[in-house]
Amino acid sequence: MTDRIAIDDRQIVDRRRKRHDAKRATIVAEAWELARRDGLAAISLRQLADRVDLRQPSLYAYFDSKLALYDAMFADGNRQLLEVIAQIPPGADPRASLVAFLETALRFSTEDVVRHQLLFQRTIPGFEPSAESYALAGEVLAAGRRRLEAVGVTDPEEVDLFTALTSGLAHQQVANDPGGDRWVRQARRAIEMFLADVDRRTRRGRAQR
Repeated sequence: MTDRIAIDDRQIVDRRRKRHDAKRATIVAEAWELARRDGLAAISLRQLADRVDLRQPSLYAYFDSKLALYDAMFADGNRQLLEVIAQIPPGADPRASLVAFLETALRFSTEDVVRHQLLFQRTIPGFEPSAESYALAGEVLAAGRRRLEAVGVTDPEEVDLFTALTSGLAHQQVANDPGGDRWVRQARRAIEMFLADVDRRTRRGRAQR
């Protein structure tokens, strides 16, 4: 009998956790919608509570502060990016794979300007992602590093340059052609220029040995 009670208690806890997690996901999804309508910094917790059929104080059962809500959105955005990256088809040509990675990252940014702002710009004063949420951003960076390593780019300074190149193109795309592809179309050329410089420096380093 005791074992049966323990099993029933666990099942009740599991159901409650699932309902809690589902409601939390709904709140995050509605927060994105408000951010797209009003701007990230202008998210109203009162309006958010209304959209998810809660009283505003009840939101704190899911997020203990507005910054915690932004943290959940940051994690959600990076999960979305990881899902998109995972759909890049594998290819035998590592350079083509790197181009595909950059193009995918740029399209991801321009598809949702608000998401881009939260993930890649310091839009919210005082917001710093938690270690758990930032670990997801680290997975995105690791995916890029693996593609860089496949083309022989391992120097940390060269990796930094690639991330700056990616960010610069993304910011230009979002700022000047949101929803378009003006800077996305520069991805292949940017990779060619970047790798040509890496190759040149590598050859020069070998010659000086």
